[in-house]
Amino acid sequence: MEENAKSEEESFKTPGERIVKLCEKQQISQRELARRIGVTSSQISRILKGETKTINSDMLMALAQEFGVSTDYILGIVNNPENTQSMENTENLAAESKDMEERREQPFHTPMLLMSSAFPLGGCIDFIESLADQDEKMMAYAEYYYFSGHHEKAVEYAEMYLDHPDIMLKMSACLIYTFANLSLNHIHSARMGLNRLTENLDQVMKGNTDRKAKAFGVFVAVAAHTLLHLPVGDIPPLSDYVGEFKKGKQLWGVYVLAHKAYLDREYQRSLGIVEACLMTTKEIYPISMIYLNLVAAMNAMNLMQTELAKKYFMQAWEIARPDGLIEGIGEHHGLLQGLIETCLKKDYPKDYERIIAITYKFSFGWRRIHNPDTNEYVADNLTTTEFTIAMLASRGWTNQEIADYMQITPRTVKQHMTCIFNKMSISNRKQLKDYMLR
Repeated sequence: MEENAKSEEESFKTPGERIVKLCEKQQISQRELARRIGVTSSQISRILKGETKTINSDMLMALAQEFGVSTDYILGIVNNPENTQSMENTENLAAESKDMEERREQPFHTPMLLMSSAFPLGGCIDFIESLADQDEKMMAYAEYYYFSGHHEKAVEYAEMYLDHPDIMLKMSACLIYTFANLSLNHIHSARMGLNRLTENLDQVMKGNTDRKAKAFGVFVAVAAHTLLHLPVGDIPPLSDYVGEFKKGKQLWGVYVLAHKAYLDREYQRSLGIVEACLMTTKEIYPISMIYLNLVAAMNAMNLMQTELAKKYFMQAWEIARPDGLIEGIGEHHGLLQGLIETCLKKDYPKDYERIIAITYKFSFGWRRIHNPDTNEYVADNLTTTEFTIAMLASRGWTNQEIADYMQITPRTVKQHMTCIFNKMSISNRKQLKDYMLR
């Protein structure tokens, strides 16, 4: 009778409760368990708290092997943890292992699926909810939360896939995890993400993986190198691999190439790349097209074609606004050289405030991770207005041209320039140009 009651009690335990009991029995902590099976402590924590609805098969097998019980016991299908030596359980474990191997041999998931996909403006969440594959859906939410500026949620979702057996999902998670932690000023976590990213890239580039996996590895490496300005080792040309991607990721790959040309001050060439790409694309790939229009606006500003710059910026805004995909606009604030202020501040004040908040958070995190690695000093005490004026002045704009563009007086521009020189410990525009454009 007592044994039946005990068995009945066991049947009501959740996987998390059973894992807690097993940890207590073997006297190991949550952190130690995570270390032993090669996952993060937060992944274990979510299972123990019942926040994770399903346990992926890799983790389930690792837990069963660590505790010496069946996966059925952890899931609550059977109530006796001591039946692991039975023939039936041995056969179950063997079948699970075979299933795992078969799953590993299946084609990779689509990396950065949301970025790669076309969906109606305003239909981002509906598109994500329509995904049948649970792993792709969760990672698509990680992308959505990142590109909409909800960095805490992006980290939470991406973190679950940092140790996933699918290298595509794992690298996608590392990329999102790193960038989102930058904006949260979690520099230790951002560095950890970068380290894992580098390890995964080495695995892909040196391992016996197929060309599509290598292509995504090159994509991730070039994106991190171009956008964070950090070394990630020898990288083959991204242009050699763009053809391996789906259309949406091809577009974002083109954005990275155009951004690289922009950094090399080849503004007309960069603008031409974007224009040709947009003209030959019929469907709307929101995330990629936001970034393409932003880099086009940046190039137009450097060519002093302000009306064309406003046109491209507003195209980016009209794509971003329905789903709140404003992260890219905030990240590019300084490079957009006042377009956010002139195009959004008056007509979209609440959106403008959110974008500026993203700007400050991302730029602060970017500087903290950038400065020690490059031995360069990046000014961290200019206001957004001062930074905009400094960028324009360094590109040869006169005080009058800056005043006309920003709808302020030449005297106000001069006052800002004095503050800029004082903060940067310089005394003239030549020094400013050398500083801002190096």
